[in-house]
Amino acid sequence: MRAHVVDALPHPGGQCAELYPDKPIYDIPGLPRCTGRELVARLLEQARPFEPVFHLGQQVTALQRQGDGRFLLQTSRGTRLQARAVVIAAGVGAFQPRTLKLEGLERFEGGQLLYRLDDPARLAGRHVLVVGGEDAALEAALAGAEGGPHRAASVTLVHRRDTFAAAPQTLARVQALRAAGRIGFVAGQPVGFAETGGRLDALHLACSDGADRTVPADLLLVCLGLSPRLGPIAEWGLAMERRQLAVDTETFETSEPGIHAVGDINTYPGKKKLIVCGFHEATLAAYGVSARLYPDRQGPLQYTTASPRLHRLLGVDSPAPG
Repeated sequence: MRAHVVDALPHPGGQCAELYPDKPIYDIPGLPRCTGRELVARLLEQARPFEPVFHLGQQVTALQRQGDGRFLLQTSRGTRLQARAVVIAAGVGAFQPRTLKLEGLERFEGGQLLYRLDDPARLAGRHVLVVGGEDAALEAALAGAEGGPHRAASVTLVHRRDTFAAAPQTLARVQALRAAGRIGFVAGQPVGFAETGGRLDALHLACSDGADRTVPADLLLVCLGLSPRLGPIAEWGLAMERRQLAVDTETFETSEPGIHAVGDINTYPGKKKLIVCGFHEATLAAYGVSARLYPDRQGPLQYTTASPRLHRLLGVDSPAPG
């Protein structure tokens, strides 16, 4: 079976990549300790021989069964996919950036206002204001302040206090650049903005020392974290309990034949929201999909230690018989 993967994030990894990329995980069998980032890298390496196709930075907005039994999916970027089976692995919902709540600021979104730095070239020569205090904000500030072709004209980091939640090595790099005068810092909260002729000029800040400041900027990068939203899944007519998809634990199929759900998005008696349980659920869902699509091909269970066919797929040599 061939798989296409659609993810609202611009990179694979979901919660592991976004919520705890550098925090240690201790409950993955065979890996006494690894970070979320390391786990995602290992999983991508393991999946690579099977050539999954990724459609990143887009969300499935519509899912409809067609007359021939297949499903037609459409994404927020206009991608259209036809599939014989669908597996929903949406976690607690599609991650969307937390926005800066200043009336009228949304007019600049996608231009002078960014909620994610997808292209560091956009920083080059700009006066950049970065709002946030976690890894994404600090990495964005570093991208603009450290040398190279994308170096910003100036970088100012804005956070409500002078403490940050980021990896130690990231903090060390930021502190070094602050000491060198290449990253500015203001402890405060955005309360307004200034514009001239329809262009963003500056951000007004209420500072922690009680003073008000206006900081010039021609590019505002807001990194306030992500918030999961269930989104269109709730509109697809699938049976739900407490905003989770009810499934049959034999195949993890939902109330709609051919649509399966694995991970935090599903619910069933005894459900445990653990990564290790997600592996088990995905395994049974894959076998369920296979049995439904190829009922005449169901042979004996094959093991990776002994199956020449699986070894060919994985690109490894099979052990000699005997």
